[in-house]
Amino acid sequence: MSKVYNIGVEATIEVIGGKWKPVILCHLNHHGQIRTNEFRRLIPGISQKMLTNQLRELEQCGLINRKVFNQVPPKVEYSLTPYGHEMEPVLNLLCIWGENHIERLIDNGEDVLLMQRDEDIAVEQNHP
Repeated sequence: MSKVYNIGVEATIEVIGGKWKPVILCHLNHHGQIRTNEFRRLIPGISQKMLTNQLRELEQCGLINRKVFNQVPPKVEYSLTPYGHEMEPVLNLLCIWGENHIERLIDNGEDVLLMQRDEDIAVEQNHP
């Protein structure tokens, strides 16, 4: 039986849906290649099991590459595939929208903290 989508965004959400996949893709979009342990630093709320699962699913969908180096200790790097790079405009828009949304929350008096990483320097944005 053919898979049926009622609207294109259903197919998008099927591939990148969930809490962690867009975050992983945005980090790869921003940083290029990332090692497994670096993901854990960039995404402190994700468990190792969940990270491994999400990376495998993104690899199976053809959005990311997994490169294993034959060395001790093992080294694995992830990067976007050319197909994954096609998501860059979408990922950039999601990040911009999210930052604008955070500003709106702050303007409405909510206590919100945005941690931005720019070349490994954490900058806190917190407006009273």
